[in-house]
Amino acid sequence: MALALNREELSQYLTEVFPQVREDFAIDNLTEDTITMRLLTAERHLRPGGTISGPSMFALADVCVYAMVLARLGRQALAVTTSCSMDFMRKPEGNTQMIAQCRLLKLGRSLAVGDILMFSEGSDKPVARASMTYSIPPQGSAAAQFG
Repeated sequence: MALALNREELSQYLTEVFPQVREDFAIDNLTEDTITMRLLTAERHLRPGGTISGPSMFALADVCVYAMVLARLGRQALAVTTSCSMDFMRKPEGNTQMIAQCRLLKLGRSLAVGDILMFSEGSDKPVARASMTYSIPPQGSAAAQFG
């Protein structure tokens, strides 16, 4: 399935419907099946001890799958997370950006499933892995059309 939104269109749409994303996340790369995003790490993302917090890593994983669904389906802002499983494997570096590589495993009519690996920038060892499922509003419904 081809992309409905390219990287620039996706970034612009996210800014329109989810403006808080602009301050914390950036899209590095987008293909038909993958997206690479980064957490623009700031003091607010750190926990005591100077590492990136779990909630910040969850947010990065969540935004990745959301963005991937939008990239494939287009302007359907009301897709929502229905399930998440997350494994924390290593201590993330607090003084670097967090990079997430998301692969869309399934995109159906009502559900999308994504797998996300997260790394401290400059390292090839994953610090966390997440699996997320998103619910997609029915085509043609008022909820599916936003913006």
